[in-house]
Amino acid sequence: SMAKEKGITVIMSLHEIDLAQKVSDRILCVKGETISRFGDPEEVFSEEFITALYELEHGSYNIEFGSIELPRPEGEPQVFVIAGGGTGIPVFRRLQKAGIPFVTGILFENDVDYSAGRHLASRVITEKPFRNLAPETVEQALREVEGCRAVINAGVEIGETNAALAQLLRAAEESGKLRTADEVCAEMGENRA
Repeated sequence: SMAKEKGITVIMSLHEIDLAQKVSDRILCVKGETISRFGDPEEVFSEEFITALYELEHGSYNIEFGSIELPRPEGEPQVFVIAGGGTGIPVFRRLQKAGIPFVTGILFENDVDYSAGRHLASRVITEKPFRNLAPETVEQALREVEGCRAVINAGVEIGETNAALAQLLRAAEESGKLRTADEVCAEMGENRA
């Protein structure tokens, strides 16, 4: 309010990059004793720059969320997460914390779950936005379901464009792989700890 109502320049020292990105008109990044970048938030906050600024060797910067993501679990995916519309994010984070590698899909490239999934999942099966799921994309997802030990339905709503997800759910049910996140973490998380 000081800046907007009184026209006063406000200088803040912030370590919370998501807050700095939201409230700042201009950003000055300091690394050690050196100014490493100065500019508008859109110019400063890129995945590559923030990764270098914070010297992230493990993990990544998620530009869409303005957050640092912990590294994805290593290894071949053990779980397929059927997600979309934000339903997958809590499941992705839970599996990541438990160290369980997973694959997710079929996600439209403009879906919020895609943004998180591309940082946390071993693989993300995608489709272009606003299109029906292509048969070859569905086949790819079915092969992944077949190769995984478990499938989690994150609660995605099925509509016209993603109607083929019902095939993935049927395949998971018929193979006895459909589980909840709680069941998967209890079964696989304990084995990894």
